[in-house]
Amino acid sequence: MDPTNTSDPEYFHKVVDCQYACPAHTPVPEYIRLIAAEKYTEAYIINWESNVFPGVLGRTCDRPCEPACRRTRVEDQPVAICRLKRVAADYRDERQLAEYIPTGPFAPNGKKIALIGGGPASLTVARDLAPLGYEIHLFDEQPAGGGMMRTQIPSFRLPISVLDEEIGYITNMGIHTHYNTFVSSLRSILDKDYDAVFVGTGAPRGKNLEIPGRVEGIKNIHIGIDWLQSVAFEHTHAIGRNVIVLGGGNTAMDCCRTSRRLGGENVRVVVRSPFTEMKASPWEKEDAMHEDIPIIDNHVPVEFVVENGVLKGMLFEKVRAEYDAKGRRTLVPTGEPHVFMEADDVLIAIGQENAFPWIERDLGLEFDKWDMPVLNSVTFQSTVPKLFFGGDAAFGPKNIITAVAHAHHAAISIDLFCQGESLMNRPNPLTNLVSQKMGIHEWSYDSVVTIDKRFIVPQADKKETLKNRKLEVELGFDEATAFREAQRCLNCDAQTVFTAKRCIECDACADVCPTACITFTTNGDETDLRSRLNAPSQNLTQDLMVSELLPTGRVMVKDEDMCLHCGLCAERCPTAAWDMQLFSYYTAKAGIVVHG
Repeated sequence: MDPTNTSDPEYFHKVVDCQYACPAHTPVPEYIRLIAAEKYTEAYIINWESNVFPGVLGRTCDRPCEPACRRTRVEDQPVAICRLKRVAADYRDERQLAEYIPTGPFAPNGKKIALIGGGPASLTVARDLAPLGYEIHLFDEQPAGGGMMRTQIPSFRLPISVLDEEIGYITNMGIHTHYNTFVSSLRSILDKDYDAVFVGTGAPRGKNLEIPGRVEGIKNIHIGIDWLQSVAFEHTHAIGRNVIVLGGGNTAMDCCRTSRRLGGENVRVVVRSPFTEMKASPWEKEDAMHEDIPIIDNHVPVEFVVENGVLKGMLFEKVRAEYDAKGRRTLVPTGEPHVFMEADDVLIAIGQENAFPWIERDLGLEFDKWDMPVLNSVTFQSTVPKLFFGGDAAFGPKNIITAVAHAHHAAISIDLFCQGESLMNRPNPLTNLVSQKMGIHEWSYDSVVTIDKRFIVPQADKKETLKNRKLEVELGFDEATAFREAQRCLNCDAQTVFTAKRCIECDACADVCPTACITFTTNGDETDLRSRLNAPSQNLTQDLMVSELLPTGRVMVKDEDMCLHCGLCAERCPTAAWDMQLFSYYTAKAGIVVHG
Protein backbone atom coordinates (compact mmCIF):
# COMPACT_ATOMS: atom_id res chain seq x y z
CA MET A 1 0.00 0.00 0.00
CA ASP A 2 1.07 3.58 -0.56
CA PRO A 3 1.92 5.65 2.50
CA THR A 4 -1.21 7.21 4.02
CA ASN A 5 -1.77 10.85 3.13
CA THR A 6 -2.58 12.17 6.60
CA SER A 7 -2.37 15.74 5.28
CA ASP A 8 -5.78 15.17 3.69
CA PRO A 9 -8.22 16.57 6.29
CA GLU A 10 -10.79 13.96 5.38
CA TYR A 11 -8.47 11.19 6.61
CA PHE A 12 -8.54 12.18 10.27
CA HIS A 13 -12.12 13.39 9.94
CA LYS A 14 -13.16 9.81 9.16
CA VAL A 15 -11.31 8.58 12.24
CA VAL A 16 -13.48 10.77 14.50
CA ASP A 17 -16.31 8.31 14.03
CA CYS A 18 -19.03 10.19 15.89
CA GLN A 19 -18.40 13.50 14.13
CA TYR A 20 -18.06 11.79 10.77
CA ALA A 21 -21.39 9.99 11.22
CA CYS A 22 -23.23 13.18 12.17
CA PRO A 23 -24.79 14.70 9.03
CA ALA A 24 -23.89 18.17 10.32
CA HIS A 25 -20.44 16.96 11.48
CA THR A 26 -20.76 18.36 15.00
CA PRO A 27 -17.35 18.29 16.80
CA VAL A 28 -18.56 15.79 19.41
CA PRO A 29 -15.39 15.10 21.45
CA GLU A 30 -14.69 18.81 21.69
CA TYR A 31 -18.01 19.71 23.26
CA ILE A 32 -17.91 16.66 25.54
CA ARG A 33 -14.53 17.81 26.95
CA LEU A 34 -16.04 21.25 27.54
CA ILE A 35 -18.91 19.66 29.47
CA ALA A 36 -16.43 17.74 31.62
CA ALA A 37 -14.74 21.09 32.34
CA GLU A 38 -18.16 22.60 33.27
CA LYS A 39 -17.92 25.00 30.33
CA TYR A 40 -21.52 24.43 29.35
CA THR A 41 -22.06 27.64 27.41
CA GLU A 42 -19.01 27.02 25.26
CA ALA A 43 -20.18 23.43 24.68
CA TYR A 44 -23.60 24.77 23.67
CA ILE A 45 -22.07 27.16 21.13
CA ILE A 46 -19.93 24.41 19.59
CA ASN A 47 -23.20 22.56 19.00
CA TRP A 48 -25.12 25.63 17.90
CA GLU A 49 -22.57 26.41 15.20
CA SER A 50 -23.07 22.95 13.69
CA ASN A 51 -26.52 21.63 14.50
CA VAL A 52 -28.37 24.89 15.32
CA PHE A 53 -30.82 23.28 17.78
CA PRO A 54 -28.81 21.76 20.67
CA GLY A 55 -31.68 21.80 23.17
CA VAL A 56 -34.06 20.23 20.66
CA LEU A 57 -31.63 17.65 19.34
CA GLY A 58 -30.37 16.83 22.83
CA ARG A 59 -33.85 15.41 23.38
CA THR A 60 -35.01 14.21 19.97
CA CYS A 61 -32.07 13.45 17.66
CA ASP A 62 -31.99 10.10 15.85
CA ARG A 63 -28.39 9.82 17.09
CA PRO A 64 -26.49 8.54 14.04
CA CYS A 65 -23.34 9.42 16.00
CA GLU A 66 -23.91 6.86 18.74
CA PRO A 67 -23.79 3.60 16.73
CA ALA A 68 -20.49 4.90 15.31
CA CYS A 69 -19.03 5.71 18.75
CA ARG A 70 -15.59 4.18 19.32
CA ARG A 71 -16.62 3.34 22.89
CA THR A 72 -18.43 0.32 21.47
CA ARG A 73 -14.97 -1.21 20.84
CA VAL A 74 -14.60 -1.34 24.64
CA GLU A 75 -18.17 -2.25 25.64
CA ASP A 76 -21.62 -2.54 24.12
CA GLN A 77 -22.94 0.91 24.98
CA PRO A 78 -21.71 4.11 23.25
CA VAL A 79 -21.20 7.41 25.02
CA ALA A 80 -24.55 9.15 25.62
CA ILE A 81 -23.63 11.77 23.03
CA CYS A 82 -27.17 13.00 22.46
CA ARG A 83 -28.05 13.42 26.12
CA LEU A 84 -24.74 15.20 26.79
CA LYS A 85 -25.79 17.68 24.13
CA ARG A 86 -28.85 18.36 26.29
CA VAL A 87 -26.55 18.89 29.30
CA ALA A 88 -24.89 21.76 27.43
CA ALA A 89 -28.34 23.22 26.74
CA ASP A 90 -29.67 22.69 30.26
CA TYR A 91 -26.73 24.26 32.10
CA ARG A 92 -25.65 27.02 29.72
CA ASP A 93 -25.46 30.59 31.00
CA GLU A 94 -28.01 32.65 29.08
CA ARG A 95 -26.18 35.90 29.83
CA GLN A 96 -22.88 34.50 28.60
CA LEU A 97 -24.63 33.08 25.55
CA ALA A 98 -25.46 36.58 24.38
CA GLU A 99 -21.74 37.14 23.76
CA TYR A 100 -21.72 34.38 21.13
CA ILE A 101 -25.08 34.46 19.35
CA PRO A 102 -25.46 37.42 16.98
CA THR A 103 -28.64 39.48 16.94
CA GLY A 104 -29.92 41.71 14.16
CA PRO A 105 -30.16 44.03 12.48
CA PHE A 106 -27.10 43.49 10.32
CA ALA A 107 -25.68 45.73 7.62
CA PRO A 108 -27.77 44.88 4.52
CA ASN A 109 -26.11 43.48 1.41
CA GLY A 110 -29.06 44.33 -0.85
CA LYS A 111 -30.16 40.74 -1.42
CA LYS A 112 -33.55 39.33 -0.45
CA ILE A 113 -34.34 35.65 0.20
CA ALA A 114 -37.69 33.83 0.60
CA LEU A 115 -37.92 30.70 2.73
CA ILE A 116 -41.04 28.57 2.30
CA GLY A 117 -41.74 26.41 5.34
CA GLY A 118 -40.71 27.19 8.90
CA GLY A 119 -39.03 23.92 9.86
CA PRO A 120 -35.42 23.11 10.76
CA ALA A 121 -34.09 23.44 7.19
CA SER A 122 -35.51 26.92 6.54
CA LEU A 123 -34.55 28.12 10.02
CA THR A 124 -30.97 26.95 9.49
CA VAL A 125 -30.73 28.77 6.16
CA ALA A 126 -32.02 31.88 7.92
CA ARG A 127 -29.46 31.48 10.70
CA ASP A 128 -26.59 31.12 8.22
CA LEU A 129 -27.57 33.94 5.84
CA ALA A 130 -29.00 36.67 8.08
CA PRO A 131 -25.64 37.70 9.62
CA LEU A 132 -24.29 38.15 6.08
CA GLY A 133 -26.78 40.95 5.46
CA TYR A 134 -29.48 39.06 3.57
CA GLU A 135 -33.06 40.19 4.06
CA ILE A 136 -34.86 36.98 5.02
CA HIS A 137 -38.61 36.39 4.65
CA LEU A 138 -39.92 33.15 6.14
CA PHE A 139 -43.39 31.85 5.24
CA ASP A 140 -45.25 29.18 7.19
CA GLU A 141 -48.91 28.23 7.45
CA GLN A 142 -48.64 27.53 11.18
CA PRO A 143 -48.97 30.22 13.88
CA ALA A 144 -45.37 29.65 14.98
CA GLY A 145 -42.11 28.35 13.53
CA GLY A 146 -40.54 24.95 13.97
CA GLY A 147 -42.35 22.84 11.40
CA MET A 148 -42.39 19.18 12.32
CA MET A 149 -40.42 19.92 15.49
CA ARG A 150 -43.52 21.68 16.78
CA THR A 151 -46.29 19.64 15.19
CA GLN A 152 -44.97 16.07 15.32
CA ILE A 153 -42.80 15.86 18.44
CA PRO A 154 -44.96 15.71 21.59
CA SER A 155 -44.34 18.14 24.42
CA PHE A 156 -43.50 15.31 26.83
CA ARG A 157 -40.42 14.75 24.67
CA LEU A 158 -39.75 18.34 23.62
CA PRO A 159 -41.12 21.15 25.80
CA ILE A 160 -42.44 24.06 23.75
CA SER A 161 -40.34 26.46 25.85
CA VAL A 162 -37.13 24.78 24.60
CA LEU A 163 -38.27 24.95 20.98
CA ASP A 164 -39.42 28.58 21.24
CA GLU A 165 -36.14 29.60 22.81
CA GLU A 166 -33.96 28.13 20.08
CA ILE A 167 -36.20 29.40 17.28
CA GLY A 168 -36.02 32.79 18.97
CA TYR A 169 -32.24 32.88 18.64
CA ILE A 170 -32.79 32.78 14.87
CA THR A 171 -35.81 35.07 14.50
CA ASN A 172 -34.06 37.66 16.68
CA MET A 173 -31.57 38.06 13.86
CA GLY A 174 -34.10 40.27 12.13
CA ILE A 175 -35.97 37.57 10.20
CA HIS A 176 -39.26 38.70 8.67
CA THR A 177 -41.66 35.96 9.74
CA HIS A 178 -44.92 35.49 7.85
CA TYR A 179 -46.76 32.97 10.02
CA ASN A 180 -50.35 31.89 9.35
CA THR A 181 -49.50 32.33 5.68
CA PHE A 182 -50.17 29.41 3.36
CA VAL A 183 -48.19 29.61 0.14
CA SER A 184 -50.58 28.21 -2.46
CA SER A 185 -48.47 29.12 -5.47
CA LEU A 186 -44.73 28.91 -5.98
CA ARG A 187 -45.10 31.19 -8.99
CA SER A 188 -46.43 33.93 -6.71
CA ILE A 189 -43.15 33.81 -4.76
CA LEU A 190 -40.85 33.46 -7.77
CA ASP A 191 -42.50 36.44 -9.44
CA LYS A 192 -41.64 38.72 -6.53
CA ASP A 193 -38.32 40.49 -6.09
CA TYR A 194 -36.53 37.69 -4.24
CA ASP A 195 -32.98 36.99 -5.35
CA ALA A 196 -33.33 33.34 -4.29
CA VAL A 197 -36.02 31.06 -2.90
CA PHE A 198 -35.55 28.11 -0.57
CA VAL A 199 -38.18 25.39 -0.12
CA GLY A 200 -38.11 23.59 3.22
CA THR A 201 -41.68 22.35 3.46
CA GLY A 202 -40.82 18.87 4.71
CA ALA A 203 -42.78 15.72 3.92
CA PRO A 204 -46.21 16.88 5.04
CA ARG A 205 -48.42 14.07 3.84
CA GLY A 206 -48.97 10.98 5.99
CA LYS A 207 -49.44 7.77 4.06
CA ASN A 208 -52.96 6.37 4.04
CA LEU A 209 -54.08 2.75 4.27
CA GLU A 210 -56.70 1.88 1.69
CA ILE A 211 -58.27 -1.34 2.93
CA PRO A 212 -61.94 -2.27 3.41
CA GLY A 213 -63.74 -0.16 6.00
CA ARG A 214 -61.45 2.88 5.61
CA VAL A 215 -64.21 5.12 4.24
CA GLU A 216 -66.95 3.82 6.50
CA GLY A 217 -64.86 4.31 9.64
CA ILE A 218 -63.31 7.60 8.63
CA LYS A 219 -64.55 9.45 11.71
CA ASN A 220 -62.33 7.40 14.02
CA ILE A 221 -59.43 6.58 11.67
CA HIS A 222 -56.74 9.27 11.70
CA ILE A 223 -53.51 9.96 9.84
CA GLY A 224 -50.86 9.97 12.56
CA ILE A 225 -48.96 13.15 11.74
CA ASP A 226 -52.19 15.10 11.22
CA TRP A 227 -53.50 13.85 14.55
CA LEU A 228 -50.28 14.81 16.35
CA GLN A 229 -50.50 18.28 14.82
CA SER A 230 -54.10 18.61 16.00
CA VAL A 231 -52.98 17.67 19.51
CA ALA A 232 -50.02 20.06 19.41
CA PHE A 233 -52.26 23.01 18.55
CA GLU A 234 -54.83 21.83 21.11
CA HIS A 235 -57.62 21.09 18.67
CA THR A 236 -57.74 17.49 19.93
CA HIS A 237 -57.96 16.75 23.63
CA ALA A 238 -59.14 13.15 23.88
CA ILE A 239 -59.14 9.75 22.23
CA GLY A 240 -61.04 6.51 22.74
CA ARG A 241 -60.29 3.94 25.41
CA ASN A 242 -59.12 1.30 22.91
CA VAL A 243 -56.54 2.57 20.42
CA ILE A 244 -54.61 0.81 17.68
CA VAL A 245 -51.54 2.52 16.23
CA LEU A 246 -50.41 1.16 12.88
CA GLY A 247 -46.74 1.52 12.04
CA GLY A 248 -43.30 0.82 13.41
CA GLY A 249 -41.49 4.16 13.17
CA ASN A 250 -40.85 6.97 15.62
CA THR A 251 -44.10 8.70 14.62
CA ALA A 252 -45.99 5.59 15.68
CA MET A 253 -44.22 5.70 19.04
CA ASP A 254 -45.21 9.35 19.48
CA CYS A 255 -48.80 8.53 18.53
CA CYS A 256 -49.15 5.67 21.00
CA ARG A 257 -47.54 7.55 23.89
CA THR A 258 -49.68 10.62 23.20
CA SER A 259 -52.77 8.41 23.10
CA ARG A 260 -51.98 7.14 26.60
CA ARG A 261 -52.04 10.72 27.83
CA LEU A 262 -55.31 11.61 26.10
CA GLY A 263 -57.43 8.84 27.56
CA GLY A 264 -56.26 5.70 25.76
CA GLU A 265 -56.21 2.92 28.34
CA ASN A 266 -55.73 -0.02 26.01
CA VAL A 267 -53.23 1.29 23.44
CA ARG A 268 -51.47 -1.15 21.13
CA VAL A 269 -48.92 -0.72 18.37
CA VAL A 270 -49.35 -3.18 15.52
CA VAL A 271 -46.60 -3.54 12.93
CA ARG A 272 -46.16 -5.72 9.84
CA SER A 273 -42.46 -6.40 10.33
CA PRO A 274 -40.64 -8.34 13.04
CA PHE A 275 -39.97 -6.32 16.20
CA THR A 276 -36.23 -6.22 15.56
CA GLU A 277 -36.74 -4.68 12.12
CA MET A 278 -38.98 -1.82 13.17
CA LYS A 279 -37.77 1.58 12.01
CA ALA A 280 -38.34 3.18 15.41
CA SER A 281 -35.22 3.94 17.44
CA PRO A 282 -34.58 1.33 20.15
CA TRP A 283 -35.00 3.92 22.91
CA GLU A 284 -38.32 5.03 21.46
CA LYS A 285 -39.62 1.46 21.59
CA GLU A 286 -38.32 1.08 25.14
CA ASP A 287 -40.10 4.24 26.28
CA ALA A 288 -43.38 3.09 24.74
CA MET A 289 -43.18 -0.31 26.40
CA HIS A 290 -42.24 1.35 29.71
CA GLU A 291 -45.59 3.13 29.48
CA ASP A 292 -47.39 -0.22 29.23
CA ILE A 293 -47.91 -0.13 25.47
CA PRO A 294 -47.51 -3.55 23.84
CA ILE A 295 -45.93 -3.78 20.40
CA ILE A 296 -47.46 -6.57 18.34
CA ASP A 297 -45.34 -7.53 15.36
CA ASN A 298 -45.89 -9.69 12.28
CA HIS A 299 -49.52 -8.63 11.84
CA VAL A 300 -50.69 -7.23 8.49
CA PRO A 301 -53.85 -5.04 8.44
CA VAL A 302 -56.69 -6.63 6.50
CA GLU A 303 -59.83 -4.67 7.31
CA PHE A 304 -61.30 -1.92 9.47
CA VAL A 305 -64.34 -3.51 11.09
CA VAL A 306 -67.24 -1.05 11.03
CA GLU A 307 -70.78 -1.84 12.20
CA ASN A 308 -73.65 0.59 11.61
CA GLY A 309 -71.16 3.36 10.89
CA VAL A 310 -69.23 2.76 14.12
CA LEU A 311 -65.62 1.55 14.17
CA LYS A 312 -65.35 -1.63 16.19
CA GLY A 313 -61.79 -2.70 15.53
CA MET A 314 -59.50 -4.27 12.95
CA LEU A 315 -58.72 -7.61 11.42
CA PHE A 316 -55.10 -8.66 10.95
CA GLU A 317 -53.38 -11.50 9.12
CA LYS A 318 -50.53 -13.16 10.99
CA VAL A 319 -47.31 -13.49 8.98
CA ARG A 320 -43.76 -14.64 9.42
CA ALA A 321 -40.60 -13.21 7.88
CA GLU A 322 -38.63 -15.32 5.42
CA TYR A 323 -35.35 -14.27 3.81
CA ASP A 324 -33.71 -15.24 0.56
CA ALA A 325 -29.99 -15.78 -0.06
CA LYS A 326 -29.47 -12.03 -0.45
CA GLY A 327 -31.21 -11.22 2.81
CA ARG A 328 -34.34 -9.83 1.18
CA ARG A 329 -37.39 -10.21 3.36
CA THR A 330 -40.79 -11.60 2.40
CA LEU A 331 -43.76 -11.66 4.77
CA VAL A 332 -45.46 -15.02 4.41
CA PRO A 333 -48.94 -15.71 5.86
CA THR A 334 -48.88 -18.33 8.62
CA GLY A 335 -52.30 -19.65 7.61
CA GLU A 336 -53.78 -19.01 11.05
CA PRO A 337 -57.23 -17.39 11.39
CA HIS A 338 -57.36 -13.61 11.16
CA VAL A 339 -56.93 -11.79 14.46
CA PHE A 340 -59.55 -9.27 15.61
CA MET A 341 -58.47 -6.36 17.81
CA GLU A 342 -60.98 -4.00 19.35
CA ALA A 343 -60.52 -0.30 18.66
CA ASP A 344 -62.41 2.93 19.26
CA ASP A 345 -59.79 4.87 17.29
CA VAL A 346 -57.02 3.93 14.87
CA LEU A 347 -53.96 6.05 14.14
CA ILE A 348 -52.19 5.36 10.84
CA ALA A 349 -48.46 6.04 11.13
CA ILE A 350 -47.03 3.95 8.31
CA GLY A 351 -44.85 6.61 6.74
CA GLN A 352 -44.74 10.06 5.22
CA GLU A 353 -44.34 11.37 1.71
CA ASN A 354 -43.79 14.61 -0.09
CA ALA A 355 -46.58 16.65 -1.60
CA PHE A 356 -46.13 19.66 -3.87
CA PRO A 357 -49.67 20.54 -5.05
CA TRP A 358 -48.81 24.22 -4.63
CA ILE A 359 -45.98 24.07 -7.16
CA GLU A 360 -47.08 24.77 -10.72
CA ARG A 361 -45.69 22.37 -13.32
CA ASP A 362 -44.90 25.03 -15.96
CA LEU A 363 -42.16 26.90 -14.08
CA GLY A 364 -39.25 25.02 -15.65
CA LEU A 365 -38.88 22.94 -12.50
CA GLU A 366 -38.19 19.31 -13.37
CA PHE A 367 -39.60 16.46 -11.27
CA ASP A 368 -38.42 12.84 -11.21
CA LYS A 369 -40.53 9.69 -11.45
CA TRP A 370 -41.35 9.92 -7.73
CA ASP A 371 -42.67 13.46 -8.22
CA MET A 372 -39.69 14.91 -6.38
CA PRO A 373 -37.80 17.95 -7.65
CA VAL A 374 -34.65 17.20 -9.63
CA LEU A 375 -31.78 18.65 -7.59
CA ASN A 376 -28.02 18.84 -7.68
CA SER A 377 -26.99 16.66 -4.73
CA VAL A 378 -24.10 18.99 -3.84
CA THR A 379 -25.65 22.42 -4.26
CA PHE A 380 -29.35 21.60 -3.66
CA GLN A 381 -30.16 23.83 -6.64
CA SER A 382 -33.16 22.90 -8.78
CA THR A 383 -33.56 23.29 -12.51
CA VAL A 384 -34.88 26.80 -11.79
CA PRO A 385 -31.56 28.50 -11.00
CA LYS A 386 -32.72 30.68 -8.10
CA LEU A 387 -34.79 27.92 -6.48
CA PHE A 388 -33.23 25.64 -3.84
CA PHE A 389 -34.59 22.80 -1.70
CA GLY A 390 -33.51 21.19 1.56
CA GLY A 391 -34.59 18.87 4.35
CA ASP A 392 -37.35 16.35 3.71
CA ALA A 393 -38.55 18.45 0.76
CA ALA A 394 -35.31 17.70 -1.06
CA PHE A 395 -34.79 13.94 -0.93
CA GLY A 396 -37.65 12.60 1.17
CA PRO A 397 -38.25 12.01 4.90
CA LYS A 398 -35.15 11.84 7.09
CA ASN A 399 -34.69 13.67 10.39
CA ILE A 400 -33.87 17.03 11.96
CA ILE A 401 -30.10 16.75 11.86
CA THR A 402 -30.14 15.80 8.17
CA ALA A 403 -32.37 18.80 7.42
CA VAL A 404 -29.85 21.03 9.20
CA ALA A 405 -26.97 19.55 7.18
CA HIS A 406 -28.87 20.09 3.92
CA ALA A 407 -29.58 23.67 4.88
CA HIS A 408 -25.92 24.50 5.55
CA HIS A 409 -25.07 23.32 2.03
CA ALA A 410 -28.04 25.15 0.51
CA ALA A 411 -27.12 28.38 2.33
CA ILE A 412 -23.62 28.21 0.85
CA SER A 413 -25.15 27.77 -2.58
CA ILE A 414 -27.59 30.65 -2.14
CA ASP A 415 -24.78 32.92 -1.01
CA LEU A 416 -22.59 31.94 -3.97
CA PHE A 417 -25.54 32.33 -6.36
CA CYS A 418 -26.40 35.79 -5.08
CA GLN A 419 -22.77 36.88 -5.30
CA GLY A 420 -22.47 35.64 -8.88
CA GLU A 421 -20.00 32.88 -8.02
CA SER A 422 -19.92 29.32 -9.29
CA LEU A 423 -21.97 27.07 -7.01
CA MET A 424 -19.36 24.34 -7.38
CA ASN A 425 -16.65 26.56 -5.93
CA ARG A 426 -17.39 25.22 -2.44
CA PRO A 427 -15.50 26.56 0.57
CA ASN A 428 -13.24 24.08 2.31
CA PRO A 429 -13.83 22.91 5.88
CA LEU A 430 -11.80 24.65 8.56
CA THR A 431 -9.29 22.17 9.96
CA ASN A 432 -6.31 22.14 12.28
CA LEU A 433 -3.93 19.54 13.72
CA VAL A 434 -2.00 20.65 16.81
CA SER A 435 0.29 18.70 19.11
CA GLN A 436 -1.00 18.33 22.65
CA LYS A 437 2.44 17.65 24.10
CA MET A 438 3.19 19.36 27.42
CA GLY A 439 6.27 17.41 28.47
CA ILE A 440 8.37 14.46 27.44
CA HIS A 441 5.56 11.98 28.08
CA GLU A 442 2.60 14.17 29.00
CA TRP A 443 -0.32 15.56 27.00
CA SER A 444 -2.89 18.26 27.67
CA TYR A 445 -5.91 15.98 27.94
CA ASP A 446 -6.93 13.03 30.07
CA SER A 447 -6.57 9.83 28.05
CA VAL A 448 -7.48 7.27 30.72
CA VAL A 449 -10.06 4.78 29.42
CA THR A 450 -12.68 4.66 32.19
CA ILE A 451 -14.52 1.43 32.98
CA ASP A 452 -17.84 3.13 33.75
CA LYS A 453 -20.87 1.72 31.98
CA ARG A 454 -23.25 4.12 30.24
CA PHE A 455 -25.29 6.08 32.76
CA ILE A 456 -29.09 5.97 32.62
CA VAL A 457 -30.98 9.21 32.09
CA PRO A 458 -33.57 9.53 34.89
CA GLN A 459 -37.25 9.88 34.09
CA ALA A 460 -40.15 11.53 35.87
CA ASP A 461 -42.69 9.36 37.66
CA LYS A 462 -44.80 7.51 35.09
CA LYS A 463 -47.94 8.04 37.17
CA GLU A 464 -47.49 11.79 36.76
CA THR A 465 -46.31 11.93 33.16
CA LEU A 466 -49.23 9.86 31.87
CA LYS A 467 -51.64 12.40 33.35
CA ASN A 468 -50.11 15.40 31.60
CA ARG A 469 -49.01 15.36 27.96
CA LYS A 470 -46.90 18.50 28.51
CA LEU A 471 -44.87 17.10 31.41
CA GLU A 472 -41.41 16.15 30.14
CA VAL A 473 -40.57 12.50 30.75
CA GLU A 474 -36.77 12.60 30.64
CA LEU A 475 -35.15 14.72 33.34
CA GLY A 476 -31.65 14.86 31.88
CA PHE A 477 -28.34 14.25 33.61
CA ASP A 478 -27.38 16.19 36.71
CA GLU A 479 -23.95 17.81 36.55
CA ALA A 480 -22.14 15.07 38.48
CA THR A 481 -23.50 12.29 36.28
CA ALA A 482 -22.84 14.36 33.17
CA PHE A 483 -19.18 14.63 34.19
CA ARG A 484 -18.88 10.87 34.64
CA GLU A 485 -20.62 10.16 31.33
CA ALA A 486 -18.35 12.69 29.59
CA GLN A 487 -15.33 10.83 30.99
CA ARG A 488 -16.38 7.77 28.97
CA CYS A 489 -15.46 9.62 25.75
CA LEU A 490 -12.23 8.33 24.20
CA ASN A 491 -11.20 11.69 22.67
CA CYS A 492 -11.17 10.32 19.15
CA ASP A 493 -10.16 13.72 17.80
CA ALA A 494 -6.81 13.39 19.62
CA GLN A 495 -5.06 11.67 16.74
CA THR A 496 -2.09 9.33 16.88
CA VAL A 497 0.29 10.93 14.39
CA PHE A 498 3.34 8.92 13.25
CA THR A 499 6.61 10.37 11.92
CA ALA A 500 8.50 7.61 10.15
CA LYS A 501 11.91 9.31 10.10
CA ARG A 502 11.96 9.34 13.93
CA CYS A 503 11.13 5.66 14.30
CA ILE A 504 13.92 3.31 15.41
CA GLU A 505 11.69 0.22 15.03
CA CYS A 506 11.97 -0.84 18.65
CA ASP A 507 8.37 -2.10 18.49
CA ALA A 508 7.66 -0.65 21.95
CA CYS A 509 4.45 0.94 20.70
CA ALA A 510 3.20 -2.37 19.34
CA ASP A 511 4.03 -4.07 22.65
CA VAL A 512 2.17 -1.54 24.81
CA CYS A 513 -0.91 -1.12 22.59
CA PRO A 514 -3.92 -2.54 24.50
CA THR A 515 -5.78 -3.48 21.33
CA ALA A 516 -2.81 -4.68 19.26
CA CYS A 517 -3.74 -2.19 16.54
CA ILE A 518 -0.08 -1.44 15.63
CA THR A 519 1.91 -3.85 13.48
CA PHE A 520 5.40 -3.62 11.96
CA THR A 521 5.54 -5.82 8.90
CA THR A 522 6.50 -5.96 5.24
CA ASN A 523 4.25 -4.07 2.88
CA GLY A 524 1.61 -5.57 0.64
CA ASP A 525 -1.77 -4.81 -0.84
CA GLU A 526 -4.61 -3.96 1.53
CA THR A 527 -6.17 -7.42 1.62
CA ASP A 528 -2.79 -9.00 2.29
CA LEU A 529 -1.87 -6.48 4.97
CA ARG A 530 -5.18 -6.86 6.80
CA SER A 531 -4.56 -10.61 6.98
CA ARG A 532 -1.14 -10.16 8.65
CA LEU A 533 -1.90 -7.63 11.39
CA ASN A 534 -1.45 -8.36 15.09
CA ALA A 535 -5.20 -8.15 15.62
CA PRO A 536 -7.98 -9.13 13.20
CA SER A 537 -8.88 -6.24 10.90
CA GLN A 538 -12.56 -6.84 10.24
CA ASN A 539 -14.03 -3.38 9.67
CA LEU A 540 -13.17 -2.65 6.06
CA THR A 541 -14.92 0.74 6.16
CA GLN A 542 -12.21 2.18 8.41
CA ASP A 543 -8.75 2.84 7.00
CA LEU A 544 -5.31 1.49 7.70
CA MET A 545 -2.57 4.00 8.45
CA VAL A 546 0.53 2.88 6.55
CA SER A 547 3.90 4.58 7.04
CA GLU A 548 6.67 5.28 4.60
CA LEU A 549 9.23 2.52 4.20
CA LEU A 550 11.33 2.14 7.38
CA PRO A 551 15.11 1.33 7.39
CA THR A 552 14.53 -2.41 7.87
CA GLY A 553 12.26 -2.54 4.85
CA ARG A 554 9.15 -2.84 7.00
CA VAL A 555 6.24 -0.43 7.35
CA MET A 556 4.21 0.57 10.38
CA VAL A 557 0.52 -0.31 9.94
CA LYS A 558 -2.12 0.92 12.35
CA ASP A 559 -5.73 -0.23 12.13
CA GLU A 560 -7.71 2.95 12.81
CA ASP A 561 -10.76 0.90 13.68
CA MET A 562 -9.07 -0.74 16.67
CA CYS A 563 -7.27 2.32 18.06
CA LEU A 564 -8.64 3.69 21.37
CA HIS A 565 -6.64 6.94 21.20
CA CYS A 566 -5.31 6.12 24.65
CA GLY A 567 -1.91 7.64 23.86
CA LEU A 568 0.13 4.77 25.30
CA CYS A 569 2.09 4.44 22.05
CA ALA A 570 3.16 8.08 22.30
CA GLU A 571 4.00 7.76 25.99
CA ARG A 572 6.13 4.67 25.38
CA CYS A 573 7.94 5.86 22.25
CA PRO A 574 11.56 6.82 23.11
CA THR A 575 12.04 9.03 20.04
CA ALA A 576 8.69 10.86 19.81
CA ALA A 577 7.87 9.13 16.54
CA TRP A 578 4.32 9.03 17.88
CA ASP A 579 2.55 12.22 18.96
CA MET A 580 -1.00 12.97 20.11
CA GLN A 581 -2.33 15.84 18.01
CA LEU A 582 -5.76 17.41 18.39
CA PHE A 583 -7.66 17.43 15.11
CA SER A 584 -10.30 20.12 14.59
CA TYR A 585 -12.82 19.93 11.76
CA TYR A 586 -15.52 22.53 11.20
CA THR A 587 -17.74 22.24 8.17
CA ALA A 588 -17.87 25.22 5.85
CA LYS A 589 -20.68 27.74 6.28
CA ALA A 590 -22.03 30.46 4.02
CA GLY A 591 -19.82 33.52 3.94
CA ILE A 592 -16.52 31.72 4.44
CA VAL A 593 -13.90 32.75 1.91
CA VAL A 594 -14.07 30.45 -1.09
CA HIS A 595 -10.94 28.50 -1.95
CA GLY A 596 -10.89 27.64 -5.61
